[in-house]
Amino acid sequence: MSLPDGVQRREFQGESALATRGDPVYGEPVVDGWRRWDPHRSKLGATLEAGLETGLSGGDGVLYLGAASGTTVSHVADFAGPTYAVEFAPRPTRDLLGVAEDRGNLFPLLKDARRPETYAHVVESGLDAIVQDVATRGQADVALSNREFLHDDGRFVGAIKARSEDVTEAPEDVFERVLDRLRDGYEVLDTARLEPYHDDHLAVVATPR
Repeated sequence: MSLPDGVQRREFQGESALATRGDPVYGEPVVDGWRRWDPHRSKLGATLEAGLETGLSGGDGVLYLGAASGTTVSHVADFAGPTYAVEFAPRPTRDLLGVAEDRGNLFPLLKDARRPETYAHVVESGLDAIVQDVATRGQADVALSNREFLHDDGRFVGAIKARSEDVTEAPEDVFERVLDRLRDGYEVLDTARLEPYHDDHLAVVATPR
């Protein structure tokens, strides 16, 4: 498994961990300018720890859906190019704005990821990657409605949260159903469960079809 340019394994108190270069955001350890990327607080970090080949590269143009207060998207912006961060809730967006102050390539958008038409005039098309971490029912629909921003060989890297779809259904059944819907517009390249970092989550790497 290859890491994106700008993501490395570094030593933190004798332990090897993922890291990116940038200003700290959430109290994470920093050694020689490298920030530890905590997979317990980041679905994408956990996806990389799971060994999935994400296809992400240094300098990528990225649309990040479900940016919250900026924990993961700050790491993405450390190694990527223009990074558009969509978050629906005003409170975490205020924190996200603070994160963006130190990262000129990070563009916070207080928008609903289920309505890409509301930010299509801001986000460029032909992006290299969509990274998705939204806690809402219809996660595949969000991915499908935003695929217009990807170029033909771009990558979708998402985390499916079973409990956001249906708290009564078995996670395995939820994942199968969401993947079936996702295949309406994507070719699924790889998947992996995100335990022990995140319970009842499935990481997905896909490309538009």
